[in-house]
Amino acid sequence: MTARHADHSIDPQFLSRWSPRAFSDAAMQEADMMRLLEAARWAPSASNLQPVRFAWGLRGDAAFASILAALVPFNQEWAKAAAGLVVVASRPYSEKNGAEVANVWHGFDAGAAWMSIALQAQSMGLIAHAMGGFDGPALAAAVRLPAGYALHAVVAVGVQGLAESLPEGLRAREMPNGRRRLAEVAAHGTVPV
Repeated sequence: MTARHADHSIDPQFLSRWSPRAFSDAAMQEADMMRLLEAARWAPSASNLQPVRFAWGLRGDAAFASILAALVPFNQEWAKAAAGLVVVASRPYSEKNGAEVANVWHGFDAGAAWMSIALQAQSMGLIAHAMGGFDGPALAAAVRLPAGYALHAVVAVGVQGLAESLPEGLRAREMPNGRRRLAEVAAHGTVPV
């Protein structure tokens, strides 16, 4: 495993979390999926509007198969081994004084929910890998997405497997990656380019 180093002292969970693609054949119980989704439910939400919604399936059930079929072929190839798949969606509008108004923070809230899933999975000894490679109309149909909702990601979850279980082209990439230096992404009083 590649060593990761922070520029400043942070909780180790942030350095140890990454997005593997290799899953073992260990099954996931529904109770464990509920724990992941419970963590996501408690993610921060702008004005507490809670616009994020989830659809999920466990490997071997019809919901998993439907979600998997909507992924692009590259993602299907490795995600089929995951113990569970979670679709992250949100509602871009909210009701205010009886009228529908844009909720410009719905995607921000969805991102917070995904990170909650990732950190809860890690605390349970699981891995989580979010992906945007899916066929939007097919995924919307697969999960019966309500009109007016936006799809953000599909998250594969389960127990980490061996890199050797992946197709040959993915094996070399099965390691934690780095990040830009903090000075490249944050500056006092201005946004760096």
